[in-house]
Amino acid sequence: MNALTQNLIRAAEGAAEPIQPNFFGRVSRFDGHLIECDGFPATIGTLCWIETRDSARIVAEVIGFQNKNNLLCVHETGARISVGAKVSVYDDGYMVPVGEGLLGRVIDSLGQSLDGKAMPKLRDNWPIDGVKINPLARKPIDTCLDVGVRVINSLLTVGQGQRLGIIAGSGVGKSILLSMMTRFTEADVVVVGLIGERGREVGEFVKAVFSASTRKRTVVVAEPADRSPLLRIRAANRATAIAEYFRDKGKNVLLIMDSLTRVAHARREIGLAIGEQPTSKGYPPSVVSLIPALIERSGTGLKGQGSITSFYTVLADGDDTNDPVVDTARAILDGHILLSRQQTQMGIYPAVDVPASVSRVMNEIVTPQQKENALVFRRLVSLYIENRDLILMGGYSPGQDPDLDLAVQLWPQLMGHVQQSLNERSSFDDSVVELQGLFSGAV
Repeated sequence: MNALTQNLIRAAEGAAEPIQPNFFGRVSRFDGHLIECDGFPATIGTLCWIETRDSARIVAEVIGFQNKNNLLCVHETGARISVGAKVSVYDDGYMVPVGEGLLGRVIDSLGQSLDGKAMPKLRDNWPIDGVKINPLARKPIDTCLDVGVRVINSLLTVGQGQRLGIIAGSGVGKSILLSMMTRFTEADVVVVGLIGERGREVGEFVKAVFSASTRKRTVVVAEPADRSPLLRIRAANRATAIAEYFRDKGKNVLLIMDSLTRVAHARREIGLAIGEQPTSKGYPPSVVSLIPALIERSGTGLKGQGSITSFYTVLADGDDTNDPVVDTARAILDGHILLSRQQTQMGIYPAVDVPASVSRVMNEIVTPQQKENALVFRRLVSLYIENRDLILMGGYSPGQDPDLDLAVQLWPQLMGHVQQSLNERSSFDDSVVELQGLFSGAV
């Protein structure tokens, strides 16, 4: 069997042919969000047409079963659905079209164009829920990824295939940091999932990152805050599926998900609607299983494949870093970057709280010299912040603590290393050299 024949067989096996509406039911209950209809063969995630009173068709998705009936959630608000309306299956929702044609495009959770251009013909398909990988078969993380941000490259070095969280409250510069990494990274492909964000921010982000040099390697999947919770979850899964496809092709992918908290909120809406019991802050148990299931899809691939290095923003409501979503994500991620409101107020961008942030694979992939310099940097910044009030009040006397003396002496240089303008790129090598220069003769 030649290679062409094998490719044709694989394409035929993986093709996602729409299901013809052979199965249908009738609406028995509708509360404006949740639909109950008499049962017909369907699985969770199946997409259906709902016929409305004005002869239009509304998309709904199967989310569960109850008393031998199907439970569906509509993708649009304000739908004019009446009891007895016909419910028809049109797609199992399992496979999504993928391919090189997605590069440079902005799409929604259903694969429809948001940038006003016609969608290209995509010949490949990928499961929206991903393909399971044996954890023992994954390649180890042994190579640094240049993200173009000095403080991350030098002090929180990221490995190809690492998963990190960006934890912060609102208004501390998450979007700025994400746009810098999207534009400056050396990853082969960048996939951005904008989940539950304001529509204005979606447009601004796309405008900021889609330059002539970055457009050809970037895919954006966006689903604003006013859309159905099902669409927000599907957007997160679709963005991850696209990243998995390019990883399978041998590409080193940077996946940015903004935000993981909005995905959790969407899952909470659905869980409460179908009767799940709420736990801490109203989150049902399904949220706790959703987060690791989504995060574990990224990482390194098999031998001969590429990697997915992922950043997930996590909103700390009221700057509460012990929020249930924050705790769950932090436990499964390979590190986290905490953004400080105090540094934002001081005009330090990106506002990375270096002592409170950690990269769990950094020590395995950097040189001993860089590791030592980073430890000294952390110690000096921590010392200065702990004694800042004392220093400002005039209670600090030089000569009592050599480390604190050094922290006070180098404070402007330390913060200068952290600060970086929006349009400034700092390569990995330059970042490490600058870090080493801070402590020449001090370490």
